[in-house]
Amino acid sequence: MAEPHRSIRVLLVDDHQVVRRGLRTFLEVQEDIEVVGEAADGAEGVERAEELRPDVVLMDVKMPGTDGIEALRKLRTLDNPAKVLIVTSFTEQRTVVPALRAGAAGYVYKDVDPDALAGAIRSVHAGHVLLQPEVAGALLSQEGAAVGQGRGNALTEREREVLALIADGRSNREIARALVLSEKTVKTHVSNILMKLDLADRTQAALWAVRHGVTG
Repeated sequence: MAEPHRSIRVLLVDDHQVVRRGLRTFLEVQEDIEVVGEAADGAEGVERAEELRPDVVLMDVKMPGTDGIEALRKLRTLDNPAKVLIVTSFTEQRTVVPALRAGAAGYVYKDVDPDALAGAIRSVHAGHVLLQPEVAGALLSQEGAAVGQGRGNALTEREREVLALIADGRSNREIARALVLSEKTVKTHVSNILMKLDLADRTQAALWAVRHGVTG
């Protein structure tokens, strides 16, 4: 008998209890999503993420004490595997750039449609990067166009193919299918790409690819 499909385990980090309650109420009716815990600020969010090891952390940006970006940086120093989905308002858009640079897998606005929120959680869990055009433009405009260009010459043709698919938001499994490779081989290519380009994660790799025209 096949094992039942495991739910996506989500941690909610927001300083407003009513927001957490609303998110929990909606997410708990999703068959493939399980809310495993809550936290009222960034520091508690880090502690809970280390304790519960969720798949996805839904993280508010502005919170008293340790904010979302600082919490995200802490999780990355701890090498916590959770994908962090930042929750922000349109007026806080400027906070998205540092959040993505700190390792966020993407972001949603606070007025996001509930179904779109569930879709976003599934997307980042699958390894995709949620990056809207206006934010990609902000990220690219804030860095020099020549940064890292020379490093691209060190990539093999296969690594460039993998990088183009990362920029397209594909997960390792999808890249493996597209290039007829094993998932393990794709993981090796991704690790080599990050090392050669001196990048921290897939989000930075996707941004690098967009900047330097490495697209499918």
